[in-house]
Amino acid sequence: MNKLVSADIEAYAQSHSMPESDLCRALREETQRCMEAPQMLVGPLEGAFLKMMTQVVQATSVLEIGMFTGYSALCFAEALPASGTVLTCEVDEESAALARRYFARSPIGKKIEVRMGPALETMRHLTGPFDLIFIDADKVNYVNYYRRALDLLSPQGVILIDNVLWDGDVLKQPPPDEKTAAIQELNRVVAADSYVSAVLVTIRDGVLVIRKTA
Repeated sequence: MNKLVSADIEAYAQSHSMPESDLCRALREETQRCMEAPQMLVGPLEGAFLKMMTQVVQATSVLEIGMFTGYSALCFAEALPASGTVLTCEVDEESAALARRYFARSPIGKKIEVRMGPALETMRHLTGPFDLIFIDADKVNYVNYYRRALDLLSPQGVILIDNVLWDGDVLKQPPPDEKTAAIQELNRVVAADSYVSAVLVTIRDGVLVIRKTA
């Protein structure tokens, strides 16, 4: 992943944000050592943002689309009240195995339920509502995830969608590949949706923050 923000600025922002937990740090370091695509991890600064959003919304239920090795799921679980829950979706068994090992290291991990299989299929059978929905999975399905997430969102809930700047490739016309095209389409769909309000935050690779207004 290219750096849209300089490393020095990101480090400064991270040092002035809520700290990363020891468990999250250990998971991040093992992910960086052992996984083929460690850049998929949200990292400490975005993790702090996810925690803050969980607290601001006063969420008790979180739905995560795309778990990877579980860093963001742990961030949500740490920010939730004792009775809070995280339902997280993943398709890759290797990533899920690493995540489960870290979930088992803390009582916080008991808040997290992992659902294996295609996320759209999992979402199809959910009833909700969820106070916060985080989308960070296969990009070609982003619009489909967004539309289903709206059905599952609580009235005061928030949808967060990751990677919506896509290394800056969203500026390219024509789009260089189908993933870029899908993210551009998502951004257009959200901006044109009169039933929501949204802001695209330039944290890491871009995060869309969306809430219903009607």
